[in-house]
Amino acid sequence: MKNDTLYIVMPAYNEEDNIQNVIAQWHPVVNRIGEGSRLVIFNDGSKDRTYEKMKALESQYPCLIAETKPNSGHGSTCLYAYRYALEHGAGYIFQTDSDGQTNPDEFWSFWEKRELYDFQTGYRKFREDGYSRVVVTKVLRMVIRLIFGENIIDANTPFRLMRSEKLKTVLEFIPDDFFLSNVLVSTIAVKRKERCAWHPITFKPRQAGNNSINLRKIIKIGLKSVSDFRKINRALKYKNKDS
Repeated sequence: MKNDTLYIVMPAYNEEDNIQNVIAQWHPVVNRIGEGSRLVIFNDGSKDRTYEKMKALESQYPCLIAETKPNSGHGSTCLYAYRYALEHGAGYIFQTDSDGQTNPDEFWSFWEKRELYDFQTGYRKFREDGYSRVVVTKVLRMVIRLIFGENIIDANTPFRLMRSEKLKTVLEFIPDDFFLSNVLVSTIAVKRKERCAWHPITFKPRQAGNNSINLRKIIKIGLKSVSDFRKINRALKYKNKDS
C-alpha cells in the first residue's frame, strides 16, 4: 500500500533566534501534504530557550511536534530523528537543519520525483555560508573517493528526501553516535546502488545566531571519521559478499 506520509525532521541546538521563523517556513509543507505528515524538531540539549519556544508553538501549528533529548551532536541527533520517524510510520523522511539556510520552495521538485528515487539530496550549487565550508566539502568529497571509491558531489547536505524502507537498511551500518551520519547515509546508499539523485539547491547564510561547529572542530571530526569510514567500508564489502 502506498504511503505518502512525510516526516520533516530537524535537529536544533541553541536556535531560539531562528526557530519560530523556520517553523513558519516549513510547517506549510507538511500541512499541504497531509496524510498524517509531521514537522518534528529535536532539541539537542540546547542551553537557551529553543525547546520552550518550540513547545509554545505546537498549539499554533497542528502538524508540529517538539521533542527534546540530551545533547549528543548533530549527526547522532539526525540518526535519532530518522529512527523516530521510522517508528511512527513515515513513508518518506526529509531532513534539513533549523538554522534557516535552506529554502522550502525547493522541496517540491524533490517531492514530485519521490517515486523515481529512494534518496534525493541537494547539492549546494549556490552557497553563501563561507569559503571555509566549501573547502571542507571538497576535502570530504576526496576522502570519500579514496576510501569508498565513490565520487559524491555533496554528501553532507542538510536537504534530503529519503524513502523510509530504504533508509532503514542503510541505518544498519551506521553507529548510533556517528557525527557525520548524513555523509554515511549518502555514501552507503550509493555504494549499495540504491536509486539516488542530486539536485542543485541554494544555501543561504544562517538567519540568526552562531554556528556551534567551527572549522577546528570540523577538522578534528573529519580526522576521527577516516578510521570509522574504513571500518564501515569493510563491513559493506563483507555484506555484499554474503548477499
